[in-house]
Amino acid sequence: MKYMRILSSLVLLLLLVSSAQAAQEIRNVRAWLAPDNTRLVFDLSGPVVHKLFTLSDPDRVVIDIDNVSLKASLDGLGLEKSPISRIRHSNRDGVLRIVLDLKDDVRPKSFDLKPNEQYGHRLVVDLALRGESEVTKTVVPLPGQDSKRDIVVMIDAGHGGEDPGAIGPGGIREKDVVLRIARELKKLIDARQGYRAVMTRTGDYYISLRGRTNKARKNNADLFVSIHADAFKDPRARGASVWVLSGRGATSEMGRWLAQRENSADLIGGVGSLSLGDKDDVLASVLLDMSMNASRKDSHQVASRVHANMASFARMHKKHVEQAGFVVLKSPDIPSILVETGFISNPEEARKLKTAQYQRKMAQAIYRGIIDHFWEKPPTGTYIAWQKQSESTLAGGERLYKVVSGDTLSVIAQRNGVSLQRLRQVNKLSSDKIRIGQVLRIPAG
Repeated sequence: MKYMRILSSLVLLLLLVSSAQAAQEIRNVRAWLAPDNTRLVFDLSGPVVHKLFTLSDPDRVVIDIDNVSLKASLDGLGLEKSPISRIRHSNRDGVLRIVLDLKDDVRPKSFDLKPNEQYGHRLVVDLALRGESEVTKTVVPLPGQDSKRDIVVMIDAGHGGEDPGAIGPGGIREKDVVLRIARELKKLIDARQGYRAVMTRTGDYYISLRGRTNKARKNNADLFVSIHADAFKDPRARGASVWVLSGRGATSEMGRWLAQRENSADLIGGVGSLSLGDKDDVLASVLLDMSMNASRKDSHQVASRVHANMASFARMHKKHVEQAGFVVLKSPDIPSILVETGFISNPEEARKLKTAQYQRKMAQAIYRGIIDHFWEKPPTGTYIAWQKQSESTLAGGERLYKVVSGDTLSVIAQRNGVSLQRLRQVNKLSSDKIRIGQVLRIPAG
């Protein structure tokens, strides 16, 4: 009798599980389009079992989902510029089949996401375009050539697409705020001669952390700047911060690179051409260590300038640059910094962060730190290095400087180690107004 009760309980449990699985629904379908990837997100009432496979002649991606009903429309997803030409679906023997007819060659993958603050259970399908990336590579001048290349700054707006980042009061989302700051920063950098900014994402779509650093490498970036907005469970937490890679993070990344170097086509040395693949263990380790040490030193110098600029108008979380093992800071050949623009979970800072005026201030603080750093240490072969070297030297150690877009008198004074008052005096200026193309005398610092 006892065993019969146990058996009955197990049968009842199986029936309940089967009933729960059969009750799942696809309640909404969303699409996120990136330049080299399309993501479909199926919002579910609960967890499901699925499998994904491909068919050819014609090319299709097929998603089979067990015990689920489609309660959402597959029309109007804005897929005109995606690799998907059409979406079809059918139901058979308790399996919902969704077929993606393709017009481009893709690498598909799928995975489940558990509920978070904004969404419930989700099934995600990613379609990555095969072939050459659409990112335009920088032409690197070889030694001895007369060309003068731009300094390339990779701007990384954190999160995006299905990943909203932190969410603050009133529903303000980190991914939106940092994208607006990133766009403002790009505008400032592109307006200055000798510089070019590239963004890891230009719209609301997701890019993996390694994908972001890979884009920086493909563009031969001289600097990687990742922009975020912090959050904490206590809304009283506040303050902006600037981060660089910690020593422990650098050590672990060095091990990862050495372990994969034989199968890696990545280059070490930023815009150089030094590969680890053909080096023995000792030489590869020495070269990588030298590259990472130089990169970390430059990262800290840029970060310190940005931190000081931000501190002039924003409350800082710490009085110094902080260190952590963030993945996006781990490029061994590219100086990298991460800027937390404030706590979006703090009502006061959230109010500031969502205003265009405050976003411009943040962008300008980062911009001035970048410009000042590269004026001090311009990479060889760049227009800025040529500009600095070609400035005329006058009697008494004075130099001539031609004003370019983005310059201010105070920035020029700070960059050259002279007081603002002295700079005004030498150039007989009654105010701090200067114009593009104006030639200033820079006294010896």
